[in-house]
Amino acid sequence: MSSSSKAASDLNPRTTHYEFLGPPGALAITIGVPAMTYALYFGCSESHGGCPPPIDTALILDSLSNPSWWKGLWDTKAALAYLAWYAFIVVAWVILPGDWVDGVPMRNGVTKKYKINAFSTALLTFGVVAGVIYRYGPEPLTFIYDHWLGLVTASILMAVVQGLGCYLASFRKGALLALGGNSGNPIYDFYIGRELNPSIGSFDLKSFNELRPGLILWALIDVGMVCEQAIRRGGFAKVTDSMWLVVAFQLFYVIDALYNEPAILTTMDITTDGFGFMLAVGDLAWVPFVYSLQARYLVFNQIELGPINTALIVLVNLAGYYIFRAANGEKNDFRNGRNTKNLQYMTTESGRKLLTSGWWGRSRHPNYMGDLLMAFAWSLPTGFNTPITYFYVTYFAVLLIHRERRDSEACKIKYGKDWDKYKKLVPWRIIPYVY
Repeated sequence: MSSSSKAASDLNPRTTHYEFLGPPGALAITIGVPAMTYALYFGCSESHGGCPPPIDTALILDSLSNPSWWKGLWDTKAALAYLAWYAFIVVAWVILPGDWVDGVPMRNGVTKKYKINAFSTALLTFGVVAGVIYRYGPEPLTFIYDHWLGLVTASILMAVVQGLGCYLASFRKGALLALGGNSGNPIYDFYIGRELNPSIGSFDLKSFNELRPGLILWALIDVGMVCEQAIRRGGFAKVTDSMWLVVAFQLFYVIDALYNEPAILTTMDITTDGFGFMLAVGDLAWVPFVYSLQARYLVFNQIELGPINTALIVLVNLAGYYIFRAANGEKNDFRNGRNTKNLQYMTTESGRKLLTSGWWGRSRHPNYMGDLLMAFAWSLPTGFNTPITYFYVTYFAVLLIHRERRDSEACKIKYGKDWDKYKKLVPWRIIPYVY
């Protein structure tokens, strides 16, 4: 073996541990995520009989075997609109000013720089939308509701193109691969992401997709649902309190994430995972079109909550946000050498410190508990007529449990016996005395 080949194999070792049950699981999720995105539309849609509609197995099988049904998933106007949206976001990244921030040093010794301007991109987007509504009224934004299915298809196709393009590009000489995405199995590596940080010059595709095209589109979709309901009810003043509540919660969450953009640079998505179909379809299709399900439901199931129910739901959301921010604040301060609350901690053999008091003494991931409370608050305004609008919080719980277990496995490798000691000091994974 030549020295250059050996260096490459040392830097990019073969992946020997599978996640998601290996290639069969990766294939199932690759098919399942788009299928579930469509299913949540057909299973909760006024044009298809309600939420859920009456189950007619014969009709479902007939539709799936009919080429016309499959052709109906395509919408040229929606595809062009989605491409225009993605192009707009890319151009905004290029032309809007932003600080260049260092990421976490990578194992090849390189520290990437990331342009931070997601928040200003959102402000530009909201400014354009406000101008359109002021000039033309809410009608233009109803395009989103009317062309929902085509927009979903366009976003999924974009994810497929990006996932496949990044997989093929990862075979070029000098590419830094994700430690978990170099198994040699094309199905698995395409799904999980083979290259760690695919980039075009200074344009990092993974960090760009993480916040901009999907997250801002989620907010834009919510605004579109308000506009659709306003048309039906005779103006914005008659939009239901449940719709305003869902949109306010979700817009605040999106804006908060965009404003704190540098925080994503230390997340597992950026530092550890490769960029493949998993992240692409999640960022581009799943986030905007699944997370906005509650707002879409409230377009055709218009619920008035009243002041008391509204106040209670607001309290649930505020409690979740407080826990989420307070926990992350403690962690970030401690990592940066500030311990103003005199929090207790244990020191590992490697010299690293693990918090054992404050929010991080209550559970190993108290921020996840805050996230789950907020997700629950987003579903509460839809009432209890259907479990489908609670899909998000159910899915999110499964996602966070899986992520917590991935993190625990990584920490076991990183800290060894010290991790076992830490787990005795902080026994609860996410919710104290529950899990």
